[in-house]
Amino acid sequence: MSTSNGEKSLIVSFGEMLIDFVPTVSGVSLAEAPGFIKAPGGAPANVAIAVSRLGGRAAFVGKLGDDEFGHMLAGILKQNGVSAEGINFDTGARTALAFVTLRADGEREFMFYRNPSADMLLRPDELNLDLIRSAKVFHSGSISLIVEPCRSAHLKAMEVAKEAGALLSYDPNLRLPLWPSKEEAKEQILSIWDKAEVIKVSDEELMFLTGSDNVDDETAMSLWHDNLKLLLVTLGEKGCNYYTKGFRGSVDPFRVNAVDTTGAGDSYVGALLCNIVDDRAVLEDEARLREVLRFANACGAITTTKKGAIPALPTEAEAQSLLNGN
Repeated sequence: MSTSNGEKSLIVSFGEMLIDFVPTVSGVSLAEAPGFIKAPGGAPANVAIAVSRLGGRAAFVGKLGDDEFGHMLAGILKQNGVSAEGINFDTGARTALAFVTLRADGEREFMFYRNPSADMLLRPDELNLDLIRSAKVFHSGSISLIVEPCRSAHLKAMEVAKEAGALLSYDPNLRLPLWPSKEEAKEQILSIWDKAEVIKVSDEELMFLTGSDNVDDETAMSLWHDNLKLLLVTLGEKGCNYYTKGFRGSVDPFRVNAVDTTGAGDSYVGALLCNIVDDRAVLEDEARLREVLRFANACGAITTTKKGAIPALPTEAEAQSLLNGN
């Protein structure tokens, strides 16, 4: 285990890490893009790096291709202080690629190359169980639920983490083009819903999962379950709503000049997890939770001001600077 940040508890992020190819020009279709810049990404990996940038202790568990891109990604995790002890390399499959185009409004469209990619081939018997057992928070998404054997590896990792006393965090991170159908996406995303104790969904994901056109409290609470300690609905430039057993409310956004929303949700999640990993009582104290969510909103906002996810993830000093209005 890494000795830096040794006093902090470990946050383990499980899932995919890939390379996003982002057009050099915004507001064009993939076909019209004159060129692409490669940017490391993958939501669970982004969360791990977000945690580390903010001074927390993070590890990433997943599978990469035994290729130049795979080793580059493992190197990026290590450079950012994230433990790579949970990474496996697959000699038969490539690291996943995604071509991401930024529309004129900064929102994204995706085209994926995964047929299959290495992350989809992680097997339960390849998991570093000691690493997973040492986590105080276990965070995952839904992309690792799409196909076997990765789905079984995800379920096993979650079960082992839970048995060891970890808090289970879940951000479905819906990417419809990767699923066989909308129905399958909804069914599988909800298949582990009742196990998660902290869940973050975007407004779009809330509408997708509930079939509602509203992003109100009633719609959000229709997703509540007894194991949940905190449900968060992020609203982009409108901030976020929070729901717990005892209270609910909303936290205002920060106004920034957004160029690319990639990684904003992951930055938000990383900031939240950093602040609850050693202090779960925050989840039952509304004043303190609001403070943490304000910090998370600041981190998400900063991430939208630069292109790409990982290069844009803020340090604690940058987040404090925005919080203090500098």
